[in-house]
Amino acid sequence: MTSIWYYLLLFSVGLISSIINVNAGGGSALTLPALIFIGMDSALANGTNRIGILLQNLFAVTSFKQQQVSRFKESILLSLLTLPGGIIGALAAVKITNEWFQRILAVVMIGIVLTMFIPNVRHDGSNSIREGKRKWWSFLALLGIGFYGGFIQVGVGFLLMAVLYHLLRMNLVVVNMHKVFIVLIFTIPALFIFGFTGNINWRYGLSLAAGSSIGAWLGAKIAVKGGEKTIRYILAIAIVMMAVKLLGGF
Repeated sequence: MTSIWYYLLLFSVGLISSIINVNAGGGSALTLPALIFIGMDSALANGTNRIGILLQNLFAVTSFKQQQVSRFKESILLSLLTLPGGIIGALAAVKITNEWFQRILAVVMIGIVLTMFIPNVRHDGSNSIREGKRKWWSFLALLGIGFYGGFIQVGVGFLLMAVLYHLLRMNLVVVNMHKVFIVLIFTIPALFIFGFTGNINWRYGLSLAAGSSIGAWLGAKIAVKGGEKTIRYILAIAIVMMAVKLLGGF
């Protein structure tokens, strides 16, 4: 396969994966294998993937804002809780071997799939999700998620959705709005660390990012217009894809 086909492949994968990422999570389960497929080792693929992650979340945040779905003060607070972990995680990622990277990824993905099937507890007996009182252990969970996001990234959207939805009791549209903002913030230092250590292929990364940006813009519109029902369907599809991947189906 010539390099032009590599660029087209990465653009297409970026487009599809970012729609999944904005509405659920697990889009990097498509982009990372695509980067490895064209010949990158895990550290280089991990770093290159962050270019698409950064731009897709920037475009998603902008799209949510234009649709008048934003709570910047709250998003910033949540993001700051993940930031220290994101920096430490990225520093760890540039040191880990390919073998350990794959082992850790497999174990964590199984946990993510199981977590997302835990039903949310409602205290008022209604069908609506109320934003609940924040708990200190929710904030500790965000710190850990920051580490994981900086370290591997794949599936971090599932983890954020689990905390924001199950622990903080937020509506799924609000969850996705916060999620893309949080990932955007902790991706900035992670991208710097991968770049500083020479673990980014900028040409392929920008091709991936071009598709990711368009997909994120569309994904945010789907999230707002489709509401919780649409997000649930996309989330279910993403979880099945992750489960099949873990079982060696593709």
